[in-house]
Amino acid sequence: MMNIYYTSEHGNLIEINEIKNGCWIKLVSPTEEEIQNVVQRLEIPLDFIKDALDEEERSRIEKHRNQLLMIIDIPLKSFNHSKQKPFYETIPMGIIVTEKCFVTVCLKENSVFDDFIQNKVKEFYTYKKTRFCLQMLYKISTYYLLYLKQINKKTDSVEAELHQSMKNQELYTLLDLQKSLVYFTTSLKSNNLVMQKLLNGNFLKMYEDDQELLEDVIIENKQAIEMAETYTSILSGMMDAFASVISNNLNIVMKFLTSITIILSLPTMVASFFGMNVSIPFQHYPHAFTIAIMISAFLSCFTAIIFWKKRFF
Repeated sequence: MMNIYYTSEHGNLIEINEIKNGCWIKLVSPTEEEIQNVVQRLEIPLDFIKDALDEEERSRIEKHRNQLLMIIDIPLKSFNHSKQKPFYETIPMGIIVTEKCFVTVCLKENSVFDDFIQNKVKEFYTYKKTRFCLQMLYKISTYYLLYLKQINKKTDSVEAELHQSMKNQELYTLLDLQKSLVYFTTSLKSNNLVMQKLLNGNFLKMYEDDQELLEDVIIENKQAIEMAETYTSILSGMMDAFASVISNNLNIVMKFLTSITIILSLPTMVASFFGMNVSIPFQHYPHAFTIAIMISAFLSCFTAIIFWKKRFF
């Protein structure tokens, strides 16, 4: 799908039908016809768009004539089929800066695009291509931080459930979160290399304000890297600890059930003894049944007291 946006004279973002100078071309899982249209109109290499649509493409920056390609991994929050369990992943997004237009290429719709379309970014103009590029990088870094905080909150929630749990479902949830953190850490480090090249190289013409914004982006990205590494370490330790907790909870239950089984087996043993079809003590005594009940109750209570002192339950 291809959408074209342009900042009007009044500073409002509007959607237009034709490509014009200073516009933003948003390509999300585009068709072959849309790709060829953009390539021919802007005279950009076909690989610029094709590479950005490859899920396994690494983050990088390159320049061809006066056209810049920057591939950055962006965070994405998705849901499973039941819409109950969110998971986090990263996908590549291509940023193509030409003399005429600003082009973004991605496989899926994402919140980064939505924020620009919904005018949530201040001082955003489609024709200020360098500024637009840096604003998009900054927004990507902020979403990494946002999703990392959500992962941390989810981890705390799962931790509270694990204290009383004897199932593996919570561990599976932690495993999914750990996988997301690994994706985030790898992508953030790759993005950091691209941003450092952008800062040190002559890829974009930047003014002093632009350089300050790029430095802020790099700081945000490094903060996200530190958070991701910290959460990964914590999560790894938690998974090992709570695997032992689940096993220990199960052992406590089994110990309790075993104790109850032993206590209940004593009256059965006494009843079996007095139910034998042979000569037994007190068999002609009128209160023999009461004696059997008392013996059973005494043995059960005595065993229960011993188990209680041993903290079996």
